[in-house]
Formats: sequence, C-alpha cells, structure tokens
Amino acid sequence: MRAKVIDTARDLGLDVNVHRLDASGGTAVEGAAAAVGCAAERVASCAVLVADGEPVVCVTPAGAPADRDLVADALDVAEVRPASAAETRSATGFPVGGVPPFGHGLAVVLDSALLAHATVWAAAGDGSTLVELEPRSLAGCTEATVASIAPR
Repeated sequence: MRAKVIDTARDLGLDVNVHRLDASGGTAVEGAAAAVGCAAERVASCAVLVADGEPVVCVTPAGAPADRDLVADALDVAEVRPASAAETRSATGFPVGGVPPFGHGLAVVLDSALLAHATVWAAAGDGSTLVELEPRSLAGCTEATVASIAPR
C-alpha cells in the first residue's frame, strides 16, 4: 500500500519524505509527532465523509475531526455523515487510519489551518507509515477545497 502512495505522490509532483513508525506510547498523534520530531499540530488526519451520497476525504489537524456542518457549508451540500470502515476502504482502497490525503481519486477538503505550516505529516496507506508534504502543494495537485472545517 505505502509503495502505491509514494508512487502516486511522485506522479502528482509532490515531494514527500516517508517515515515508518515504531510502536510508541501515548496517543497516536503524540506518537506520530514524537517519531518524526514535529509538533502535534503538524500531524494531519484524513477521514472519509459522505457528502450528499459521495465520499470525500477531509484532511484536518489530527485530534480536530472535521465538523459535518462546516464540511456541508464548504461543499454546498445538504447532508454529510461519517463513512463506515467498509465504505472508507471501498471508496479509497485504504483502511481507516491509513487513508492518505491523495491517491484515491476522491474530492479532498483541506482544513485551512494546515496551511499555516510549511509541511505536515499524514498517513501513507497504513497506520504505521507517514508522509511529510507541503499542504499548499497538496491543495494544488488534488484541487482541494480549502476551508475551515475543524473546530478551533
């Protein structure tokens, strides 16, 4: 899986740094941040939501899940709900916790707070591999909708 993500990043012109996580204590966010040596707010979370029946990938600061009402406003849709684990895998080809912010062909909604960082870290196809990338480059190559979608 992660090889597919890395190949896709290169195909999209994204410059990524890859890091394989070891088991660690604390929360997943704390463990990821400590493993790569960054602040927790630079770890991004990717979750699949279903917006008016269509799956979308929402990329937010880890620990700040996408607010369904804010996503609905950003996409101008009537209904947004979380995707099930089966829907997530079916729509992206990746398991919950491993969904990357690109490489799945779905629309992407990127929380604007991530643009405050030169780089962020996100899942790379599984729960133990991260990629570091520039959020502005991610927004450009995925044609992401950039909006405030996570509560502050």
